[in-house]
Amino acid sequence: MVRFSEEDRTTIWDIREAGVPVTRAAKHLDRQNSSLRRFIADHGGTRPTERQRSELRLSLEEREEISRGLAAGLSIRAIADARPLAVSDRSHGRSTTTSRRTSRP
Repeated sequence: MVRFSEEDRTTIWDIREAGVPVTRAAKHLDRQNSSLRRFIADHGGTRPTERQRSELRLSLEEREEISRGLAAGLSIRAIADARPLAVSDRSHGRSTTTSRRTSRP
């Protein structure tokens, strides 16, 4: 399997959207036609949408805070109560159950 850098991927999709034939795009990137065709086919022929994490999910910092609290022997309720309520938490209405779901294996 041929790997493409992020820059090459962007170039491939830009060239593809401009209507340039795969053979010309492959020459531009100094790659074989088959590797470009495979890359394009693996993505269904269209540029993948950029992934974005839902705002309802816990951030990495929140997960680490929960993990540290559990390692220190604190209960989920104690971890949630000790945590100052941030503006983003108020808008999402996070509760103790959000922390509890994170700690389950």
